[in-house]
This record gives sequence, structure tokens and C-alpha cells, in this order.
Amino acid sequence: MHEYSVVQALLNQCEEVAAKNDATKVLKIIVKIGVMAGIEIHLFEVAFDTFKEGTLCDEAELIVNPQKLKLECKECGHVFEVDEVRYFCNECESLRVKVLDGEDMFLMSLEMK
Repeated sequence: MHEYSVVQALLNQCEEVAAKNDATKVLKIIVKIGVMAGIEIHLFEVAFDTFKEGTLCDEAELIVNPQKLKLECKECGHVFEVDEVRYFCNECESLRVKVLDGEDMFLMSLEMK
């Protein structure tokens, strides 16, 4: 499960941001996880609860915002979002689509004190 290493990297990033801002606690963490990020959200949340102990994030609330796969058709220009992994236009059925969003995980915001 690579969710463990992703959570560890997130906790490290949160602690670095907190240190740069002279914060002593992280209260809330908001992340966006794309459908194509390869991260199982439930496992990510379990890993977060397991590894946050003893860090500045040990009392932090984790909010995960799932991001749909956002595509743009190179044939007709249609921009659309889908919940599942599929690479064809839902208007003209062309296979020539460009991924605009939904492949990554991003730390969106931190609430610290």
C-alpha cells in the first residue's frame, strides 16, 4: 500500500509549512485526490489516522475532496468530467482527449495555530 508513503510525505509537508509559519499545531488539512492519482481514499484516511500520532497533525481533521477526471476533446472541444477512468469524448466519442485534471493529489489548505 503506497498510501502509507503518501501520507508520510503529506505529514512531512504539513510540518514544514507549520515550521515556516511558526505554528505549533495543525488543526485541519484539506487535500484534493484525483480519480487517476492511484490513491484509495479509504486506505489513505486509515493511514493518516495511524501515522499522525506524535506529529503536529495529531489532532488535525483531514478533509479529502475527490476530484473527477476532467477531459477535453481534441476533436470537438467539449470539456467534461467523469467519475471513472475512461478516455473518450462523451459527445462525439473521439478517443483524442486531453486530461485537464484528476491525475494528482494536492494539499489545498492547512489551518494552523
